[in-house]
Amino acid sequence: MRVLFVGINLGMRSAAIGHHFAGPSNRFWKLLFDSRLVPEPIGTEEDHRLPEWGFGITNLVPRATPGIDTLRPAEYVAGALALRRKVRRWKPVMVAFVGVTLFRSVFAVKPGVAIPLGLQRESVTLEGARVFVLPNPSGRNANFSYQEMLTAFRRLRRWIESARR
Repeated sequence: MRVLFVGINLGMRSAAIGHHFAGPSNRFWKLLFDSRLVPEPIGTEEDHRLPEWGFGITNLVPRATPGIDTLRPAEYVAGALALRRKVRRWKPVMVAFVGVTLFRSVFAVKPGVAIPLGLQRESVTLEGARVFVLPNPSGRNANFSYQEMLTAFRRLRRWIESARR
């Protein structure tokens, strides 16, 4: 596995159909194709195909919610421990956090401290894997335009290509 994508938790639609990033306004799958991380358009029902391109996908918190506001601090703590176990087992080269809030919670970064999108400094690793921060592609995320999101996903693709060389 080259890259493990990590989301915060499943939304209600994702939980109902059993696939990641399934909300009708979620742009994750479109961003994967538009950034050329995958060679063909795929949708949420094809999330099982991600390993074909060296990708894995998981969530920090297993409980589905309509939004993250009802998640409890203890769920984040337990999820971070479980994520560390997954990274040790699967050994991805890169862990891509899909959302600044998610990165902030796993690495205990205080509110107000700026989190840059993209590859984090070399000292920021998770169980030996490099760390990349992507914007949350949910339609509820008004912090980033589609173009800004696409730029971040393209930067991940460029990093993967350079790591192969």
